Amino acid sequence: MNVKTRAIVISTIKYQDKNLIVKCFTESDGLKSYFVRSAFSAAKNTQKIAYFQPMTILEIEASHKNKGTLEHFREVRLALHYHSIPMDIAKSTITLFIAEMLHHAIHEEEKNEAFFSFLLTAMEWLDNHNDTANFHLILLLEITKFLGFYPDISQISLPFFDIAEGNFTGFTSVNALTESESASLKKLISLRFSDSQKAFHVSERQTLLRILVDYYSLHLDGFKKPKSLEVLRAVFS
Repeated sequence: MNVKTRAIVISTIKYQDKNLIVKCFTESDGLKSYFVRSAFSAAKNTQKIAYFQPMTILEIEASHKNKGTLEHFREVRLALHYHSIPMDIAKSTITLFIAEMLHHAIHEEEKNEAFFSFLLTAMEWLDNHNDTANFHLILLLEITKFLGFYPDISQISLPFFDIAEGNFTGFTSVNALTESESASLKKLISLRFSDSQKAFHVSERQTLLRILVDYYSLHLDGFKKPKSLEVLRAVFS
């Protein structure tokens, strides 16, 4: 079946020196993997390599057989031209980290237009704004809404957050954040991308980043901590 859709590049794997396997989150069909033959060998394909950077937004025409095998692109072009992300070390590091988190978090091949629209809007916001220190924290938290484990905030006035249960509680336990950490999480829950980036100190951001990655690890089977995590910590230290 031939499909025209937008797609977000999640990851690439080099295959047998000249080929690429590109994993995308598509608007039409959810997660899909594509085989790009001779991606590194032909001069006509040099532009395509640039298309397959993490979180690039593409407009694609593809042949989808939907048989659990690799699919194939028929045409590929940019749907959104990033202006600042490739030139800004902080933004490009955030982008790499988010792509790696999504690579480990999204496994199901199913359509989710709301999730796709959210990611697209978020990446546009990142590209168009300069104050982005809290962006990755807000984004990781918001993504849990689509993955099914957003914190239960019905008892948010209680002092401790249990990361295993995903709710606020009045009692401390082995899986509960400290009262201070829980207070930082509550503040994060209230934030939007456009809110002041001065909401947290550097140490609070580092703590929240650790908490969120641990939260993903507890709630997603087989989740692996991104290799880019330490680079992100260094950039925002």
